[in-house]
Amino acid sequence: MRIDGTISAVVTGGASGLGRATAEALAAAGVKVAIFDLNEEAGQAVAQAIGGLFCKVDIMSEESVVAGLASARAAHGQERICVHCAMTHRKGKTVSRNKETGEFTRLSTEDYEFAAQGILIASYRIASLCALGMASLNPLDDGERGTIILTASVAAQDAQIGQVAYGSLKAGVNGLVLPMARDLMDLGIRVNAIMPGIFGTPLLGRLPEKVLDSLNASVPFPKRLGRPDEFASLAMELVRNAYFNGQAIRLDGAIRMAPR
Repeated sequence: MRIDGTISAVVTGGASGLGRATAEALAAAGVKVAIFDLNEEAGQAVAQAIGGLFCKVDIMSEESVVAGLASARAAHGQERICVHCAMTHRKGKTVSRNKETGEFTRLSTEDYEFAAQGILIASYRIASLCALGMASLNPLDDGERGTIILTASVAAQDAQIGQVAYGSLKAGVNGLVLPMARDLMDLGIRVNAIMPGIFGTPLLGRLPEKVLDSLNASVPFPKRLGRPDEFASLAMELVRNAYFNGQAIRLDGAIRMAPR
C-alpha cells in the first residue's frame, strides 16, 4: 500500500509503547492518524505532537469503539490502516498453592473471561469493525482496500508459567489471522500479526535494574530489549508490502521463553 497524506490510520494503544511508536512512524510518513486509548492526557499529547487525533476509546466496549471510529472517520475519512496494540488481561496459574495456608486455588473462569475480552475478543472487535468500513473504499493498486495488523506475542508460542490466559489468548489472536485474511481476500483487505518478544515499553521500564539486566542477557542477539521503533518499523513494512498477508511474525531477537 502506498503511504501518503491521502491515507488514514487507526492505532489502538497509541498513547504509549508500541502503539505510540507506530503512530509516530505512520504520521512521519504523512498518514492521518487517530489514536485510540483510555489515557486521555498521554493520548492527547501524542496526538498533538504528531498532528493526529485522539479518541478516548475502551476496547472492551463495542459502543466505545464504534463511537471512536465514527469520530476518526469524520475527521480523517475511512481508515485504510488499522494497527491494534491495546489490550488488558489478568494473570495467574491454572492451579496454584498458597504458601501460607497450603490451600489450592485456580485462576477463576471470570478472570480468564476478562482476559479473553481484553485480548482476543477486542482484537476481533477492532479488526472486524475496521474491515467493515474498509470494504466500502475504492481499491488501490492490486485491488487493495485496507490492511489490519494485530499484536500477538511470543507467548502465543512459548508462554511461561502464570501466562495460561495471556498465552492461550495471544495464540487465539494468531489464530484469527489466516481465516480472517481469507474471509477478506475478495475485498482486498490484508490481515497480519506481529509477535513481539521482550520490548522496552513503559511497563518494563518500572522494573528494577537487576531484573532488566537479566532480561537483556536472555535475548540471544542483540542482547537488549526490543525498541518500540523496531516494532513500528515492521508494522510499516507490513503496511507497505502488499504480499504480506495471513502471517504471524515473531520479532524477538531469537529469544525462546523458558518455563519461568
